[in-house]
Amino acid sequence: MSNLDVLTVGRVGVDLYPEQSGVPLAGVSTFAKSLGGTATNVAVAAARLGRRAAVLTKVGPDGFGDYVRTALSDFGVAPDFVGTSPELLTPVVFCELNPPADPPLLFYRLPTAPDLTISETDVPWDVVANVPLLWVTGTGVSTEPARGTQRKMLEHRGRRAHTVLDLDYRPMFWPDVETARTEIGWMLDHVTVAVGNRAEVEVAVGTSDPDEAARRMLDRGVHLALVKKGADGVLVATPEGSWTVAPNLVEVVCGLGAGDAFGGALVHGLLSGWNPVRIAEYANAAGAIVASRLACADAMPTGQEIEELL
Repeated sequence: MSNLDVLTVGRVGVDLYPEQSGVPLAGVSTFAKSLGGTATNVAVAAARLGRRAAVLTKVGPDGFGDYVRTALSDFGVAPDFVGTSPELLTPVVFCELNPPADPPLLFYRLPTAPDLTISETDVPWDVVANVPLLWVTGTGVSTEPARGTQRKMLEHRGRRAHTVLDLDYRPMFWPDVETARTEIGWMLDHVTVAVGNRAEVEVAVGTSDPDEAARRMLDRGVHLALVKKGADGVLVATPEGSWTVAPNLVEVVCGLGAGDAFGGALVHGLLSGWNPVRIAEYANAAGAIVASRLACADAMPTGQEIEELL
């Protein structure tokens, strides 16, 4: 795997999307299956843009675990680092498209998810040290042993560019905000890029104000901070300055997956050596395209589709 462009680390699952929009979950009669999980979707999005991607995660010894590996291969993502937790089931997530713009999620990840049991023996340490881009998430430090493992991965990498933190705050995975702020905050001191929405940066650095949040992340040594502001666009900040990228207006079908498409395009832009504004514009367009579609991994755009929207 020495030729990889990007290794993402963390959440995987099987998403079940209602085929009836605007209906409460109790009234849904049929669902469509799709590959899901933040880190997994980012790897798929990057592969769709031509990047050689792999994901470090774990599944259960079940049919859904087999589906994850097959789906990853079909999307062009290497499944080599997908391990198995013998005592756990592959997570399933039900989406309720009500409202479509911000659909509630029902996670089946108890007593814990396989991807939160990643240990040191699961890690390809040479890849972690040398891959051009390493992608980690806030959810990945929500519990042990994944927390300690992800910390050691960041220490092993030594804040090499590009080391990206997706803040990825999900309240149901944490005992309280203070714990999340402590653990995610530790990660900010070990990455070069940080990305999240207003709610996520408030958890990470104590303010939802995009400009102030970006400043606080840069003060922690982050080289590039991106704060997604929804309909207000994206703030992108570096030590040299900050800019706001305008939103792309689309009819929202499902808000899920838009952030992951943004992430995959961010990966592509960083590896392409683009300037921060171009990266944010490209990533914002990718997110808008997925927001106009149903599903996550299956909906990730091609480079041509992104350029046409731009």
